[in-house]
Amino acid sequence: MIKILVICTGNSCRSVIGEALLNHFGNGWIQAFSAGSKAKGTINPQAIALLERHGVSTRGLSSKSWDSLSKQQFDIIITVCDRAASETCPSYLNSAVNIHWETIEPSHVKGGNEAMLAAFENTYQIFEQRISRMLALPLGELPAEELITRLNAIN
Repeated sequence: MIKILVICTGNSCRSVIGEALLNHFGNGWIQAFSAGSKAKGTINPQAIALLERHGVSTRGLSSKSWDSLSKQQFDIIITVCDRAASETCPSYLNSAVNIHWETIEPSHVKGGNEAMLAAFENTYQIFEQRISRMLALPLGELPAEELITRLNAIN
């Protein structure tokens, strides 16, 4: 089993969507978590609605600080926002492969409800495509440097 942590600053939208989709498409082979450096403590309701529309389980999802996962060991860390990518991660995350998949924050899109719904749908599609490409790789077999190169190329 591959353990993956998806990080964004607030852990209320993008990282939660990433966690849910990795668990959904990973079919038990991936165990995904999400966290934030400054977690908001609540998940954006549009993120939950998006996942439910696509039949993706939202059970167990929560907005939490990366400090709450300090006893976990991860194989891969994926940051999904520039702020989180530039922050110094806690030392317990240093042994994992770290990659960055920049993703626009859909809740910040201007233009009303339709524009926001379209942005959330776009975020879903981007994650679905990236995860599909990720799962096509022999994740447990690649040396760390090659894995980093190939996973970053998915961005």
